[in-house]
Amino acid sequence: MNAPTPNISRRPIRQLDAAAANRIAAGEVVERPASAVKELVENAIDAGARRVDVAYADGGKRLIRVEDDGHGIPADELPLALQRHATSKIDGSDLVNILTFGFRGEALPSLGAVGRLTVTSRARGASEAVCLGVRGGNAEPPRPAALARGTVVELEGLFTATPARLKFLRSDRAEAQAIGETLRRLAMAAPGVAFTLTDRSDPDSPREILRLDAESGDLFDALGNRLRALLGPDFLANALRIDAEREGVALTGYAALPTYSRGSAVTQHLFVNGRPVRDKLLLGALRAAYADLLSRDRHPAAALFVDLDPEQVDVNVHPAKAEVRFRDPGLVRGLVVGGLRQALAGAGHRASSTVGGAMLGTFRPETFRPDTAPDARPAPFPAPRGVWPTRPVTGFAEPLGTDGWSARVEPASPEPDPEAEELPLGVARAHVHETYIVAQTRDGMVIVDAHAAHERLTYEKLKAARAANGVAGQMLLIPEIVELDAGSRARLIEAQAELDRLGLAFEPFGGSALCVRETPAILGEVDCRRLLPDLADALDADEGRGLEARIDAVLSRMACHGSVRSGRALRAEEMNALLRAMEATPLSGQCNHGRPTYVELKLHDIERLFGRR
Repeated sequence: MNAPTPNISRRPIRQLDAAAANRIAAGEVVERPASAVKELVENAIDAGARRVDVAYADGGKRLIRVEDDGHGIPADELPLALQRHATSKIDGSDLVNILTFGFRGEALPSLGAVGRLTVTSRARGASEAVCLGVRGGNAEPPRPAALARGTVVELEGLFTATPARLKFLRSDRAEAQAIGETLRRLAMAAPGVAFTLTDRSDPDSPREILRLDAESGDLFDALGNRLRALLGPDFLANALRIDAEREGVALTGYAALPTYSRGSAVTQHLFVNGRPVRDKLLLGALRAAYADLLSRDRHPAAALFVDLDPEQVDVNVHPAKAEVRFRDPGLVRGLVVGGLRQALAGAGHRASSTVGGAMLGTFRPETFRPDTAPDARPAPFPAPRGVWPTRPVTGFAEPLGTDGWSARVEPASPEPDPEAEELPLGVARAHVHETYIVAQTRDGMVIVDAHAAHERLTYEKLKAARAANGVAGQMLLIPEIVELDAGSRARLIEAQAELDRLGLAFEPFGGSALCVRETPAILGEVDCRRLLPDLADALDADEGRGLEARIDAVLSRMACHGSVRSGRALRAEEMNALLRAMEATPLSGQCNHGRPTYVELKLHDIERLFGRR
């Protein structure tokens, strides 16, 4: 039912007064306390500050204070700085070539319209500082003040002039967290600037939340040190340097390995010409670069900087300046996807170091308390099913029985090959539970999930074959008939041409059945009754994505079916061949779903676990 049209009498059109217009416009710029902090810190960085101190009280609702040591504002220009659309950053003749954070001239008057604003500044070379206050949108007369250098901006009672906006703010803790996140993103953009963040909710005991010293060195050293301080040492230890350029567009920064993924996108930081943005095109490109390396519920971690001619990007899309529009979006997206994929491929078999640390964290040392009898010893462990016994180990006073072993152990040669142990993944020593390969390296050990590793190797071979001349098919001696539901059969027939180029040839066989005549040769012997429904599910799950993404999903499912299965015994030469193939294959440190394919444990960590260090 349509709502009745209210009976409103016509009112005359009239001009809003300046105070009302300023409060309305301020709502576009200042959404919450973090927005005010963003505008003020950006002004400080534009002023050439080398140090910025931020303080807040009650999540920024009661007080926001930003102090910097920049060039300051001359006394005769300070009243004009509090007027709308007054700025020193552009002259109005060119709205494209913008090289500063701010340019609209709206931050200070907007803050003065929604709270009690006080600006104290001393320009370089000036004999004294000047203070100017704004109350209810009305500026007070300037007065002398004490300040060594730079500018101090204090905003008290945010949104007291617009109480309705104040009701929509979140809790003090949530607003404080937003302020911290805003300052961290700006600190990434300016590693050469020192920052502090202080909570002054309790005037008697202010609490320092964040302290960042100014970083020096080249681009990557300064940025790396700043990211280590903000994102933690684990991020930098598991991140790759990104340095790519195409047609005047540069991409730099750090991107984490796929095995260092996160459950949300909070560790994705993107910048355009040094400006923090939340751009859909860049976020989509980042996701596409990790498309076949992560499952859909995992998100990559990265801090990426796109630098290009200011005339090639429009930053004047929204008052908050968090969105941008590129003149050539295809070029930028291609650079991000290509640059990231090249760096990830260059990482080879490398996997996240945090995987091994997490594994060590799950270990607990066992304590055995013998009985009072001096000759008491623990009962032997029961042997699991499906275990190959090994020859008794000599060199002990009493030979050990085979009941205590839980896996088939490859007998090591009397003189291990020192060159083999120098290889990144070492030399295979055991096959545990017919699933995991235990290899010995020079300074530790590696545990490999054989199925996950072989799945990645097969997947990369399938992709390489498709990119070359297509995947070779293997004719079945006896065609196999596979019964499917109507939906699965329809999806496979729709993609029949592409699947044929992938080495899978089939034809309708009446009803809901398909007759499979060829399978991809690289997969060896496969179970078509399991393979076809799985491929149909992959096509269904990726229906909303592009053709290439759907085919990659199909190849991933094929690789899973063509990989060594858990429970199959591997010979020593097979295990070592798998290790060597992993070392030679890019991205082999994670399976097709983003899980790690191996865990590396250093000898000193193992010794510490047993109390030897």
